[in-house]
Amino acid sequence: MSLRDKIGNKVDEFSGKAKEAAGAATGDDELRAEGKADQAEAGIKGAVTEVKDAIGDAVDKAKSALGK
Repeated sequence: MSLRDKIGNKVDEFSGKAKEAAGAATGDDELRAEGKADQAEAGIKGAVTEVKDAIGDAVDKAKSALGK
């Protein structure tokens, strides 16, 4: 994944934290839940990015080992 995607995931995570904090401060349970959901989504996207990167690295190593 690109650096832009990784940065976007972090932005989503921090945005979720801000929503959660704002919801907690104002007593808005819906906003708090939305913030938690945003954080979870960012975490999942980040994990998928790491898996894709690991697969790409493994493919590159296999190609190098095979002399391609």
